[in-house]
Amino acid sequence: MPRILAIEADTQEERSFSAALTSTGLAVDVATSGREGIAKVMAADYDAIALDRWLPDLDGVKVLTTLRGIGIQTPVVMISETTTVEERIEGLRSGCDDYLARPFSNDEMVARLEVVMRRRHIAEQVSHVLTVGPLSLDLIKQRLSCGDKIVRLRPTERRLLEFMMRNAGRVMTRTAIFEGVWGSSFDPGTNLVDVHIGRLRNTIEIPGAPPQIRTVRGVGYILQE
Repeated sequence: MPRILAIEADTQEERSFSAALTSTGLAVDVATSGREGIAKVMAADYDAIALDRWLPDLDGVKVLTTLRGIGIQTPVVMISETTTVEERIEGLRSGCDDYLARPFSNDEMVARLEVVMRRRHIAEQVSHVLTVGPLSLDLIKQRLSCGDKIVRLRPTERRLLEFMMRNAGRVMTRTAIFEGVWGSSFDPGTNLVDVHIGRLRNTIEIPGAPPQIRTVRGVGYILQE
C-alpha cells in the first residue's frame, strides 16, 4: 500500500485532505507544519506527499525547495485554497509534480497522487541504480551491494551515501555534506558529519580493499571513484 505524507495546517475544517486520503484506505502520516513535514520526510520514505501551500510556519514552496535542495525527489502534489496562474507556475517551478486547487473531490486528489507516483516509478525504472567502484546503490529498494555484501540502509545513511556517490571523485567539505544531506545550515561545533561518515565507512568497508571514503585533512571527505 502506498504511504503518503500529508503536510497541512492543523485546522478543524472538514476539507482536511489528510482525512480525505485516510478515508480512501491509503496509509497516511500527518505533519501540521512545514518544519515537521521536512523532518518526517528526512526520517522515513514516502511514496508521495500532499503539501498545503499555506502553512503556519513556512510557505509550501519553501518546504518544497528545501526538500528538493537536499536531494529528496518524492512526488509532491501541492494543494491551495485559491490558485492563480502565477501561483501554479511558482509551485511547479519550485519542484512540485502537480497543483490542485480547492474545492476538489477525494477521488480527484487520489487520482492525481496515483499519477505522480506512477510517473516517478517509470522514471526510476530507467535509472535507479548508482554505481561507484564496488558500490551499487539501488535507490528504489534502498539497498546497497558492496562486493559480496548486501546491506539495507537507514534513511540518513542512504541520503549520505547517495550524496557522496553523486559527487564521487570530488572533495566535499563538511559544510557541503551537512547542508546537502541534512538540509540546514552547518554548525561548526557539531560532529554529526564525522560520526555518520564513520558509520558509513563501517558499512561499506570491504576487507583487504582500499578505503572507499578518504579524509582530506582540514577540508572534508572524498568518495574514491
